This record gives sequence, structure tokens and C-alpha cells, in this order.
Amino acid sequence: MAKHNVFEDMAGYGRADLAGTYSSTARARAGMDPAQVDAPLAELLERGYVIVHDALDPETLRRVRDAVTARFAHAGGRNNFEGFRTRRLYGLLDKTDTCDPILIHPLALALLDRVLLPNYLVSQAQAIEILAGEDAQPLHYDDAFYPIPRPRAPLGAATIFAIDAFTEDNGSTVLLPESHRWGERAPAPEDPRVAAVMPPGSMLFMLGTLWHGGGANRTHASRLAVTVQYCQPYLRTQENYFLSMSRERVKRASPDMQRLLGYDIHGPFMGFVNGMHPLRVLE
Repeated sequence: MAKHNVFEDMAGYGRADLAGTYSSTARARAGMDPAQVDAPLAELLERGYVIVHDALDPETLRRVRDAVTARFAHAGGRNNFEGFRTRRLYGLLDKTDTCDPILIHPLALALLDRVLLPNYLVSQAQAIEILAGEDAQPLHYDDAFYPIPRPRAPLGAATIFAIDAFTEDNGSTVLLPESHRWGERAPAPEDPRVAAVMPPGSMLFMLGTLWHGGGANRTHASRLAVTVQYCQPYLRTQENYFLSMSRERVKRASPDMQRLLGYDIHGPFMGFVNGMHPLRVLE
């Protein structure tokens, strides 16, 4: 017999478990030991970013490099923000599954668990190769397109994984420490800036309110990275994954990745399909 619930208000509706067969992996997933998260989290909240070395092993780096470099289709962007001498691989998650470990990196998810609401989403993922001679990217913060005045809590966060070494001269990301706390002002020349220098396999994690930009590449070699942006579960994502990824590809993904792509319910009912949990469309 069907269960009949009676709710007095929306608060009661929101507390109900309407997912039925499918429980959110945001509740089911085993998190990291807090002792491994506390130190990078404290640095993240203080500076607006944290750099973690040895986030990817050499074999994963090799596989990612081979997969993305084989799929770059052009030699430059359409504007100075994309970079006229920068190659970008959009639609990354549908074109190769080698970057899945980056999307669901345990430490990245553990930090996201602390700074965003459960059921946060992947907003976009891409590979970026800054070629020799590229100019510096305009400074920006990643969640600026959400029209919510600053100062405010971040509406998203991002990872940048160094596939090549990031150096002072090859396009290392330029960071403005503590700018995640700023109000409605742009960077000034006197504001301190730090280059995200890090060896291959490192992860740069930053809040969506932190001002930053890709640096100029003054070398004769390119610099490759993979970046993933995440957002609060009630916001629209930059990439429409329901259109850009086939159901067959999503079926191959892990439960965590399926949740990040939107195949979950953000309580009480955001994300349903025909009144039911979205995972049913994969059956």
C-alpha cells in the first residue's frame, strides 16, 4: 500500500525523505578523516585558496595528458579571457573518462563538503593548455556571474590540477590572497599577488569569491591543467550536463559523479523527473 504523508508546511515537506529507493550519495558517501581535512580547510578559509601536493599519481597524470592532448581541436581561444594562445577542451567529461578521478578527488570532495551545501553540483570541467607567448588573463572571480552582491559566502569553488609544473614564468595562476572577503571592489595595483607555483600532480583549491587569473606564459613551452568548478545545489550550472553527456556515459559513472552531474534530489524535490528520482531515467 502506498504511504500517504501529511505535511503542515514546507518545512515538514523538506524534512521528509522523498527519494525512496535512492538515497543521496551526499549522505551515504564515506568522508575523509577530519584530521586530513582540517589543516587545508583552515588555510582555504584564511587565504581563499590552498595548494596540495601529490594529489595525483604519475600514472594518472600520464593518462590524463594523453587523453586531453589527443582531443584538443584548435590552437587558441575566441577572446582574451579564453586566451588567444590558449587551448581549451570543453565537454571534457563526455569526451574522456580519464578525468573522473579529478572530478571526484577525495580531498576536493571533503573540502567541498565543508564549504558548500550537500548535493553541490559540478558546474563545468575543462582542460586548459596555456601556450608559449600567452598574455595574462584578466583577473576575475569564478562565481561573479551569479548576481548576488559581495561580500558574501562563496556560491561555488574550483580545483585546478597541475598536469605540468606551474612556474612563475609559464602561466601559473595568479592569486590575490584573502580577496575572497572583499566587497564590491576590483583589484588595485597595490594588492598583493601570489603565483600558484606547484609541481605536476598538485591541486589548487580556491573559493568562488577569490580573485585570480591565468598568468602570462613567457617560456617556449606550454602549460597543461585540468580545472573543475562546482556550485551550490540550487544554482544553474555553467555546462548543461543533461545535454552534453549521454545517458550511457552517465551510467558508467560512480554514484558520487552521478550526484555531481545532477542525478540526485536536492531536498525536498529539486531535480525530479516526472515526479520521481532522476536515477530512474538510467534504469
